[in-house]
Amino acid sequence: MKTYQGVLYDIDGTLLNTINMNMYPLIRIIKEELGEDWALKDVIKFMAYPGMKTMEELGIQNPQQVYQRWVRYVNEYEEGATPYEGVEQMLATLQAQGVRQAAVSSKNRAQYHIDMVGNGLDRYMETAVLEEDTTLHKPNPAPLLECLKRLGLAPDQALYVGDTPSDAQAAQAAGMDFAYAKWNGVEQGRADSAAYVLYTPGQLLELFESR
Repeated sequence: MKTYQGVLYDIDGTLLNTINMNMYPLIRIIKEELGEDWALKDVIKFMAYPGMKTMEELGIQNPQQVYQRWVRYVNEYEEGATPYEGVEQMLATLQAQGVRQAAVSSKNRAQYHIDMVGNGLDRYMETAVLEEDTTLHKPNPAPLLECLKRLGLAPDQALYVGDTPSDAQAAQAAGMDFAYAKWNGVEQGRADSAAYVLYTPGQLLELFESR
């Protein structure tokens, strides 16, 4: 089995359960701004988008102002960001094994502080490439390549773990192997390029058991 020196992670829907706290407020925004009733399945694709790209895609007028309202709704949402079961044990175990870990996400830095730092998961991350760090975003490979550059790793030395086809496309474009995290229970679509399909965080650990 291939030996990886590093693991890069998406955050939303992969490390942290933020789907409800992000998407139900977005449904509220769509109702307020467009007068349309959308379901969770209709907005789930926006989990992979930077916030302003979501506003643009939806054709929102006054996107900066509306985006700030969305952020407020997210942070007021009663059900905040929580690590998926087994995620922290996975991160701690890999760190103890000397596997280098980093985050690559479309989340902005302020929200990273609330969600990742607030849950104490940042201590496992050597670096984090976030919305502000690159001009281009997933599925473009630029964020992954920036992270590899910071870590001093080649694409074939690291694995990217994410929960969307957009994550898979970014990994493929960066020349990285992709592990499709399915433990959030939300069907995001196919990712035929995935080297691995993982249904629990423990299955990622199994890839490193021989180290």
